[in-house]
Amino acid sequence: MADVFPFAAIMPNSEQAKAVSAPPYDVVSTEEAASLAESNPLSFLRVSRPEIELPPGTDLYSDEVYAKAAENYQRLKETAPLTQDAAPTFYVYSLVMHGRRQTGVVAAASVADYDSGIIKKHEKTRQDKEDDRTRHIMTLNSQTGPVFLTYRDHAAINALVEKTMTEAPLFDFVAADGITNTVWRVSQNNVETLQKAFAEVPYLYIADGHHRAASASRTCAKCKEANPNHTGSEEYNRFLTVIFPESQLQILAYNRAIKDLNGLGTAALIDGIQKNFAVEKTGDKVPAAAGQIQMYLDSDWYTLTYRGNLDD
Repeated sequence: MADVFPFAAIMPNSEQAKAVSAPPYDVVSTEEAASLAESNPLSFLRVSRPEIELPPGTDLYSDEVYAKAAENYQRLKETAPLTQDAAPTFYVYSLVMHGRRQTGVVAAASVADYDSGIIKKHEKTRQDKEDDRTRHIMTLNSQTGPVFLTYRDHAAINALVEKTMTEAPLFDFVAADGITNTVWRVSQNNVETLQKAFAEVPYLYIADGHHRAASASRTCAKCKEANPNHTGSEEYNRFLTVIFPESQLQILAYNRAIKDLNGLGTAALIDGIQKNFAVEKTGDKVPAAAGQIQMYLDSDWYTLTYRGNLDD
């Protein structure tokens, strides 16, 4: 069963929330980050992508980059300002994109659950990206980006989220990308109830943020080794997440391009794919159901339907 924990967030006030907000560090290039933050001294991109304040061509993994991140984080805490919440709690986060709302719980997840497989992953990670985020966490002594988790719907969790959303929000703003962002604080008298409800959820699943999760695990291992009085209750045993129910997820296209067919012709490639997928030339560019993949090959679109059990 999944362990999630309340935490006391460090955050801006409602007036500065929009200015501080920024897209995830890994969805923008250095040039894009610099453009987005150019006229905004409070942009969190100055912390998550600090190379934008260093000379062009600076090695992204150099000592100067992490030092600048720490410097900018401290400056942001003083100038925004950023303050820590009075007591550990959960938060409800809602985003609206193109008229569609998706709402989840902001919580601290368990590194032990990640290491043991209660939090399930589906991607391999790259060493250089793990190294980067691990060092970023340890230099700032903070986790600056959440892991996107999902779970099978749970009625008690849904009810508490809906109840929280009837209260006044902490933040409510439309970001530069047109997405409406709203955050509520879960009241203290509901914190324990929400935590117990999540304890009935058998598994959590990483939808996005595999490198952030792996880096949190590595950070925990490093801190545990350096702490002779380790108890397992320290904050480094947890990592920042936003947890959305699966019924609200919208899976967007995440296309991959293959450079060559490794000597195979079209017929041989399709023959190999058919060992695990039913292959049909449909012309459809978007999958119509779970277990389907669209493939564009030799100017034709194919639907690949997995033959196995998706629950395996």
